[in-house]
Amino acid sequence: MQQDYTYAVARIRFRETRLLSDADLNSLLSARDIDAALRLLRDKGWGDGSGVKDPEALLSLEEQRLWDFIGEIVEDKSALDFLRVPNDFHNLKVTVKCIVRDEKPDGLFLNNSVTDPVELYDAVKKREYDHLPEYLCEPAREAMSTLLQTGDGQLCDMIIDKACMEYVYRLGKESGNELIELYCELFTAASDIKIAVRSAKTNKKHDFILRALAQCDTLDIKKLASAAAVSVDEVLSYLGSTGYSGAVDAIRTSMSAFEKWCDDHLTDEMKSQKWEPFGVGPIVAYINARENEMKAVRLILCAKVNGLSEETVKERLRSMYV
Repeated sequence: MQQDYTYAVARIRFRETRLLSDADLNSLLSARDIDAALRLLRDKGWGDGSGVKDPEALLSLEEQRLWDFIGEIVEDKSALDFLRVPNDFHNLKVTVKCIVRDEKPDGLFLNNSVTDPVELYDAVKKREYDHLPEYLCEPAREAMSTLLQTGDGQLCDMIIDKACMEYVYRLGKESGNELIELYCELFTAASDIKIAVRSAKTNKKHDFILRALAQCDTLDIKKLASAAAVSVDEVLSYLGSTGYSGAVDAIRTSMSAFEKWCDDHLTDEMKSQKWEPFGVGPIVAYINARENEMKAVRLILCAKVNGLSEETVKERLRSMYV
């Protein structure tokens, strides 16, 4: 049975009025110091009223508040798995490396995953891969075997990253929702582009690059791999012939600028959901808006702590949803 999101969307509409605007971010950026910035955030409803002064603790609290709220309004969160499974694959990386190195994963797991990270760790440690969800079973088995046999952490990461990209892409295709499919397509394509650029910079061989890339609709990964095996300029030349031509200048600047381009592009696509009264789209758009909001706040607070200039920060700030 298809979920009814009418109540959830009504709750989302109210929460959207509390999202930070570009003007709010400018005020935060102009704050005298970190304490003044934190006061501004508290005035905007951030925190739990306890006066949290540690920026990372505040951001972790807001992340948890976001997903607690989603849990209140969405009866079955499986429709949103595409947003949470990247945390599962991050936790798998942590698990495999900690087990091989005989280290504890304390403080390294990400919350708000689909699979409980402790259960994930226990299953992999006992080599009980069949106890894992289907999407983690084979990547866990292959990554563990590869790391034990080769000691190559980069190859281990590649195996897990590709499995993540493929699964997110698959969830998009299976969703039956244009917005979710768009999100998953952009996630996969952006990941492919980052792999290609990074591979070109480190002179990776063609076979390695092609193995690392995941299939998607908006890129020809064979052409992308061939370009990456030559140079970054070849990668950019190929991208210029695709729907990602607008990202070329951003990539020339830095990969951080490219990530900002991706986030801003997705935010622009999400804005159509402001007038959508039903369906899961407005919920996805709100989660994306809150995640971008937290990225922006993290950047500003980090700048306050480390004395970075306002101009440096402004170049990296995402566009806000409101």
